Amino acid sequence: MNVNVHSIHFDADGKLVGFIQDKLNKLTQFHDNILSAEVFLRLEHDGQNRENKVVDIRLNVPGREHFAKRTAKTFEEAAISTVEALRSQVERTKERLREAS
Repeated sequence: MNVNVHSIHFDADGKLVGFIQDKLNKLTQFHDNILSAEVFLRLEHDGQNRENKVVDIRLNVPGREHFAKRTAKTFEEAAISTVEALRSQVERTKERLREAS
């Protein structure tokens, strides 16, 4: 799977990029035909609330595109919850494909 990580208005650490790629690669256990993933990392300035790390992930599967966006105190937490949301979307899609055939 091809994973592109874009950090907006800051430079992402190599460890963070590797962490996100590892989490996304685990999605291939649930759907073996994932083509690519686009990851966007952003910092939101929200005043007093410190949950300002945002992770958007767009997952490309043949015939379909999955998207999830989560906010957390750290990029790692946001990435984990975003990948979990995508995992459930991918599982539902795979289940529908099995039912249709």
